[in-house]
Amino acid sequence: MQNRTAMTEFLLLGFSDIRKLQILHFVVFLVIYLAALMGNLLIIIVIALDHRLHTPMYFFLVNLSILDLGAISVPVPKSMANSLTNTRSISYSGCVAQVFLLFFFVSADLALLTVMAYDRYMAICHPLHYERVMNKRACIQMAVGAWISGVLNSMLNTGSTFSVTFCGGHSVDQFFCEIPQLLKLACSDAYHTYLSEVGVLGFSVCLSIGSFVFIIVSYVQIFRAVLRIPSEQGRHKAFSTCLPHLSVVSLLLCTGSFSYLKPTSSSSSRLDLILAVLYSVVPPMLNPVIYSMRNKEIKAALWKLI
Repeated sequence: MQNRTAMTEFLLLGFSDIRKLQILHFVVFLVIYLAALMGNLLIIIVIALDHRLHTPMYFFLVNLSILDLGAISVPVPKSMANSLTNTRSISYSGCVAQVFLLFFFVSADLALLTVMAYDRYMAICHPLHYERVMNKRACIQMAVGAWISGVLNSMLNTGSTFSVTFCGGHSVDQFFCEIPQLLKLACSDAYHTYLSEVGVLGFSVCLSIGSFVFIIVSYVQIFRAVLRIPSEQGRHKAFSTCLPHLSVVSLLLCTGSFSYLKPTSSSSSRLDLILAVLYSVVPPMLNPVIYSMRNKEIKAALWKLI
Protein backbone atom coordinates (compact mmCIF):
# COMPACT_ATOMS: atom_id res chain seq x y z
CA MET A 1 0.00 0.00 0.00
CA GLN A 2 1.12 3.52 -0.75
CA ASN A 3 2.17 5.65 2.19
CA ARG A 4 -0.34 8.54 2.13
CA THR A 5 -0.35 11.38 4.64
CA ALA A 6 -3.28 13.68 5.32
CA MET A 7 -3.08 16.96 3.42
CA THR A 8 -3.10 19.87 5.87
CA GLU A 9 -2.14 22.78 3.62
CA PHE A 10 -1.37 23.81 0.03
CA LEU A 11 1.27 26.12 -1.36
CA LEU A 12 0.03 28.80 -3.78
CA LEU A 13 2.94 29.39 -6.14
CA GLY A 14 1.42 32.63 -7.40
CA PHE A 15 3.24 34.95 -9.76
CA SER A 16 6.87 35.13 -8.66
CA ASP A 17 9.29 34.42 -5.82
CA ILE A 18 11.32 37.58 -6.56
CA ARG A 19 10.72 40.08 -3.77
CA LYS A 20 10.41 43.17 -5.98
CA LEU A 21 7.87 41.43 -8.21
CA GLN A 22 5.94 40.31 -5.13
CA ILE A 23 5.68 43.92 -3.97
CA LEU A 24 4.60 44.97 -7.48
CA HIS A 25 1.95 42.24 -7.48
CA PHE A 26 0.70 43.45 -4.09
CA VAL A 27 0.44 47.07 -5.26
CA VAL A 28 -1.33 46.17 -8.53
CA PHE A 29 -3.82 43.88 -6.80
CA LEU A 30 -4.39 46.49 -4.07
CA VAL A 31 -5.28 49.14 -6.67
CA ILE A 32 -7.59 46.72 -8.51
CA TYR A 33 -9.24 45.60 -5.28
CA LEU A 34 -9.84 49.14 -4.01
CA ALA A 35 -11.22 50.17 -7.42
CA ALA A 36 -13.62 47.22 -7.41
CA LEU A 37 -14.74 47.93 -3.85
CA MET A 38 -15.27 51.63 -4.51
CA GLY A 39 -17.07 51.11 -7.82
CA ASN A 40 -19.45 48.40 -6.63
CA LEU A 41 -20.19 50.13 -3.31
CA LEU A 42 -20.94 53.38 -5.13
CA ILE A 43 -23.42 51.61 -7.41
CA ILE A 44 -25.15 50.00 -4.42
CA ILE A 45 -25.33 53.30 -2.50
CA VAL A 46 -26.48 55.37 -5.49
CA ILE A 47 -29.26 52.94 -6.42
CA ALA A 48 -30.36 52.56 -2.80
CA LEU A 49 -30.61 56.33 -2.22
CA ASP A 50 -32.17 57.36 -5.55
CA HIS A 51 -35.84 56.30 -5.69
CA ARG A 52 -35.93 56.83 -9.46
CA LEU A 53 -33.59 53.88 -9.82
CA HIS A 54 -35.82 51.46 -7.89
CA THR A 55 -36.67 49.46 -11.01
CA PRO A 56 -36.05 45.78 -11.89
CA MET A 57 -32.94 46.52 -13.97
CA TYR A 58 -31.22 48.37 -11.13
CA PHE A 59 -32.43 45.85 -8.54
CA PHE A 60 -30.56 43.16 -10.46
CA LEU A 61 -27.58 45.50 -10.85
CA VAL A 62 -27.37 45.85 -7.04
CA ASN A 63 -27.36 42.06 -6.72
CA LEU A 64 -24.63 41.88 -9.38
CA SER A 65 -22.50 44.39 -7.47
CA ILE A 66 -22.89 42.39 -4.23
CA LEU A 67 -21.81 39.22 -6.02
CA ASP A 68 -18.86 41.03 -7.60
CA LEU A 69 -17.73 42.27 -4.18
CA GLY A 70 -17.80 38.70 -2.91
CA ALA A 71 -16.11 37.24 -5.99
CA ILE A 72 -13.09 39.54 -5.89
CA SER A 73 -12.80 39.29 -2.09
CA VAL A 74 -12.22 35.52 -2.22
CA PRO A 75 -8.87 35.22 -4.08
CA VAL A 76 -7.36 38.72 -4.01
CA PRO A 77 -6.86 39.53 -0.27
CA LYS A 78 -5.21 36.16 0.44
CA SER A 79 -2.93 36.54 -2.59
CA MET A 80 -2.02 40.08 -1.50
CA ALA A 81 -1.26 38.92 2.05
CA ASN A 82 0.97 36.10 0.77
CA SER A 83 2.92 38.50 -1.45
CA LEU A 84 3.32 41.07 1.31
CA THR A 85 4.50 38.55 3.92
CA ASN A 86 6.49 36.42 1.42
CA THR A 87 4.52 33.27 2.26
CA ARG A 88 2.69 30.80 0.04
CA SER A 89 0.69 28.56 2.35
CA ILE A 90 -3.07 28.22 2.62
CA SER A 91 -4.74 25.72 4.94
CA TYR A 92 -6.76 22.81 3.60
CA SER A 93 -9.97 24.29 5.02
CA GLY A 94 -9.06 27.68 3.58
CA CYS A 95 -8.59 26.12 0.16
CA VAL A 96 -11.98 24.41 0.41
CA ALA A 97 -13.56 27.73 1.38
CA GLN A 98 -11.93 29.50 -1.57
CA VAL A 99 -13.20 26.93 -4.07
CA PHE A 100 -16.72 26.96 -2.61
CA LEU A 101 -17.08 30.73 -2.31
CA LEU A 102 -15.51 31.60 -5.67
CA PHE A 103 -17.67 29.07 -7.53
CA PHE A 104 -20.72 30.29 -5.64
CA PHE A 105 -20.20 33.96 -6.52
CA VAL A 106 -19.21 33.35 -10.16
CA SER A 107 -22.06 30.85 -10.77
CA ALA A 108 -24.63 33.16 -9.18
CA ASP A 109 -23.13 36.02 -11.20
CA LEU A 110 -23.70 34.12 -14.45
CA ALA A 111 -27.24 33.15 -13.47
CA LEU A 112 -28.02 36.76 -12.59
CA LEU A 113 -26.63 37.99 -15.92
CA THR A 114 -29.02 35.53 -17.59
CA VAL A 115 -31.93 36.98 -15.61
CA MET A 116 -30.83 40.48 -16.62
CA ALA A 117 -30.93 39.42 -20.28
CA TYR A 118 -34.54 38.31 -19.79
CA ASP A 119 -35.31 41.63 -18.11
CA ARG A 120 -33.93 43.55 -21.10
CA TYR A 121 -35.86 41.27 -23.47
CA MET A 122 -39.16 42.01 -21.70
CA ALA A 123 -38.44 45.75 -21.49
CA ILE A 124 -37.63 46.13 -25.20
CA CYS A 125 -39.66 43.41 -26.91
CA HIS A 126 -42.79 43.47 -24.71
CA PRO A 127 -42.89 46.92 -23.07
CA LEU A 128 -46.67 46.84 -22.52
CA HIS A 129 -46.42 43.66 -20.41
CA TYR A 130 -43.16 44.60 -18.67
CA GLU A 131 -44.58 45.96 -15.40
CA ARG A 132 -46.99 43.04 -15.06
CA VAL A 133 -44.36 40.34 -15.71
CA MET A 134 -41.39 41.96 -13.95
CA ASN A 135 -43.20 42.85 -10.76
CA LYS A 136 -41.48 43.09 -7.38
CA ARG A 137 -42.30 39.51 -6.36
CA ALA A 138 -41.05 38.07 -9.67
CA CYS A 139 -37.79 40.04 -9.44
CA ILE A 140 -37.11 38.79 -5.92
CA GLN A 141 -37.85 35.20 -6.96
CA MET A 142 -35.48 35.46 -9.94
CA ALA A 143 -32.70 36.93 -7.80
CA VAL A 144 -33.16 34.25 -5.12
CA GLY A 145 -33.12 31.58 -7.84
CA ALA A 146 -29.81 32.94 -9.14
CA TRP A 147 -28.26 32.81 -5.65
CA ILE A 148 -29.59 29.27 -5.02
CA SER A 149 -28.22 28.03 -8.36
CA GLY A 150 -24.83 29.40 -7.32
CA VAL A 151 -24.96 27.47 -4.04
CA LEU A 152 -25.95 24.20 -5.75
CA ASN A 153 -23.28 24.51 -8.43
CA SER A 154 -20.65 25.36 -5.84
CA MET A 155 -21.59 22.42 -3.61
CA LEU A 156 -21.33 20.01 -6.54
CA ASN A 157 -17.95 21.32 -7.72
CA THR A 158 -16.43 21.57 -4.25
CA GLY A 159 -17.64 18.11 -3.19
CA SER A 160 -16.39 16.49 -6.40
CA THR A 161 -12.99 18.15 -6.17
CA PHE A 162 -12.21 17.34 -2.55
CA SER A 163 -13.58 13.80 -2.69
CA VAL A 164 -10.30 12.72 -4.32
CA THR A 165 -7.09 12.00 -2.43
CA PHE A 166 -4.21 14.42 -2.94
CA CYS A 167 -0.74 12.91 -2.98
CA GLY A 168 0.85 14.52 -6.02
CA GLY A 169 2.50 17.18 -3.89
CA HIS A 170 0.85 20.21 -2.35
CA SER A 171 2.01 23.00 -4.69
CA VAL A 172 -0.84 24.69 -6.60
CA ASP A 173 0.44 26.51 -9.68
CA GLN A 174 -2.00 29.40 -9.24
CA PHE A 175 -2.52 32.42 -6.95
CA PHE A 176 -5.66 30.85 -5.46
CA CYS A 177 -7.15 27.36 -5.16
CA GLU A 178 -8.38 26.64 -8.68
CA ILE A 179 -10.04 23.30 -9.46
CA PRO A 180 -8.03 22.32 -12.59
CA GLN A 181 -4.77 22.93 -10.72
CA LEU A 182 -5.99 20.97 -7.68
CA LEU A 183 -6.96 17.99 -9.84
CA LYS A 184 -3.36 17.78 -11.03
CA LEU A 185 -2.47 16.76 -7.47
CA ALA A 186 -5.04 13.94 -7.27
CA CYS A 187 -3.58 10.47 -6.72
CA SER A 188 -6.78 8.43 -6.80
CA ASP A 189 -7.12 5.76 -9.46
CA ALA A 190 -7.55 7.09 -12.99
CA TYR A 191 -11.22 6.15 -13.24
CA HIS A 192 -12.10 7.89 -9.98
CA THR A 193 -10.22 11.00 -11.03
CA TYR A 194 -12.00 10.97 -14.39
CA LEU A 195 -15.40 10.71 -12.69
CA SER A 196 -14.46 13.59 -10.39
CA GLU A 197 -13.50 15.76 -13.34
CA VAL A 198 -16.76 14.91 -15.10
CA GLY A 199 -18.69 15.73 -11.92
CA VAL A 200 -16.81 19.00 -11.53
CA LEU A 201 -17.38 20.15 -15.10
CA GLY A 202 -20.70 18.54 -16.02
CA PHE A 203 -23.15 20.75 -14.17
CA SER A 204 -21.06 23.88 -14.74
CA VAL A 205 -20.89 23.27 -18.49
CA CYS A 206 -24.65 22.67 -18.67
CA LEU A 207 -25.30 25.84 -16.69
CA SER A 208 -22.89 27.92 -18.78
CA ILE A 209 -24.14 26.61 -22.14
CA GLY A 210 -27.77 26.99 -21.09
CA SER A 211 -27.17 30.54 -19.91
CA PHE A 212 -25.20 31.41 -23.03
CA VAL A 213 -27.88 30.04 -25.39
CA PHE A 214 -30.63 31.83 -23.47
CA ILE A 215 -28.71 35.13 -23.54
CA ILE A 216 -27.95 34.84 -27.27
CA VAL A 217 -31.58 34.03 -28.12
CA SER A 218 -32.73 36.97 -25.97
CA TYR A 219 -30.37 39.36 -27.70
CA VAL A 220 -31.31 38.17 -31.17
CA GLN A 221 -34.91 39.06 -30.34
CA ILE A 222 -33.80 42.33 -28.74
CA PHE A 223 -31.75 43.43 -31.74
CA ARG A 224 -34.58 42.56 -34.12
CA ALA A 225 -36.94 44.70 -32.05
CA VAL A 226 -34.44 47.55 -31.79
CA LEU A 227 -33.91 47.69 -35.54
CA ARG A 228 -37.67 48.22 -35.95
CA ILE A 229 -37.62 51.32 -33.74
CA PRO A 230 -38.23 54.29 -36.07
CA SER A 231 -36.24 56.96 -34.21
CA GLU A 232 -32.45 56.86 -34.11
CA GLN A 233 -32.48 58.15 -30.52
CA GLY A 234 -34.68 55.24 -29.45
CA ARG A 235 -32.36 52.72 -31.10
CA HIS A 236 -29.33 54.31 -29.44
CA LYS A 237 -30.98 54.20 -26.00
CA ALA A 238 -31.91 50.53 -26.43
CA PHE A 239 -28.42 49.57 -27.57
CA SER A 240 -26.81 51.54 -24.73
CA THR A 241 -28.64 49.44 -22.14
CA CYS A 242 -27.82 46.13 -23.86
CA LEU A 243 -24.21 46.41 -25.00
CA PRO A 244 -22.70 46.79 -21.48
CA HIS A 245 -24.51 43.67 -20.32
CA LEU A 246 -23.41 41.73 -23.40
CA SER A 247 -19.76 42.76 -22.95
CA VAL A 248 -19.80 41.65 -19.29
CA VAL A 249 -21.27 38.25 -20.23
CA SER A 250 -18.74 37.73 -23.02
CA LEU A 251 -15.74 38.48 -20.81
CA LEU A 252 -16.90 36.19 -18.00
CA LEU A 253 -17.97 33.26 -20.17
CA CYS A 254 -15.07 33.27 -22.65
CA THR A 255 -12.26 33.44 -20.10
CA GLY A 256 -13.90 31.16 -17.50
CA SER A 257 -14.95 28.50 -19.99
CA PHE A 258 -11.56 28.37 -21.69
CA SER A 259 -9.77 28.16 -18.34
CA TYR A 260 -11.83 25.21 -17.11
CA LEU A 261 -12.51 23.30 -20.35
CA LYS A 262 -9.01 23.27 -21.84
CA PRO A 263 -6.73 20.29 -21.05
CA THR A 264 -4.76 21.16 -17.91
CA SER A 265 -1.43 20.22 -19.47
CA SER A 266 -1.92 22.05 -22.77
CA SER A 267 -0.83 25.52 -21.66
CA SER A 268 1.87 27.20 -19.66
CA SER A 269 1.42 28.34 -16.09
CA ARG A 270 1.62 31.97 -17.27
CA LEU A 271 -1.41 31.50 -19.52
CA ASP A 272 -3.28 29.85 -16.64
CA LEU A 273 -2.47 32.84 -14.41
CA ILE A 274 -3.64 35.35 -17.02
CA LEU A 275 -6.91 33.47 -17.61
CA ALA A 276 -7.54 33.23 -13.87
CA VAL A 277 -7.06 36.99 -13.48
CA LEU A 278 -9.36 37.67 -16.44
CA TYR A 279 -12.33 35.72 -15.08
CA SER A 280 -11.91 36.19 -11.30
CA VAL A 281 -10.43 39.69 -10.88
CA VAL A 282 -11.12 41.79 -13.96
CA PRO A 283 -14.95 41.46 -14.29
CA PRO A 284 -15.73 42.64 -10.71
CA MET A 285 -13.53 45.66 -11.33
CA LEU A 286 -14.88 46.47 -14.81
CA ASN A 287 -18.59 45.89 -14.21
CA PRO A 288 -19.14 49.16 -12.30
CA VAL A 289 -17.18 51.09 -14.93
CA ILE A 290 -19.05 49.52 -17.84
CA TYR A 291 -22.50 50.05 -16.33
CA SER A 292 -21.88 53.55 -14.99
CA MET A 293 -20.06 54.92 -18.03
CA ARG A 294 -22.78 53.70 -20.42
CA ASN A 295 -25.74 54.62 -18.21
CA LYS A 296 -26.86 58.24 -18.05
CA GLU A 297 -29.29 57.62 -15.17
CA ILE A 298 -26.57 56.19 -12.90
CA LYS A 299 -24.17 59.00 -13.83
CA ALA A 300 -26.83 61.60 -13.07
CA ALA A 301 -27.66 59.96 -9.72
CA LEU A 302 -23.95 59.75 -8.88
CA TRP A 303 -23.36 63.45 -9.58
CA LYS A 304 -26.46 64.27 -7.52
CA LEU A 305 -25.08 62.22 -4.61
CA ILE A 306 -21.66 63.89 -4.89
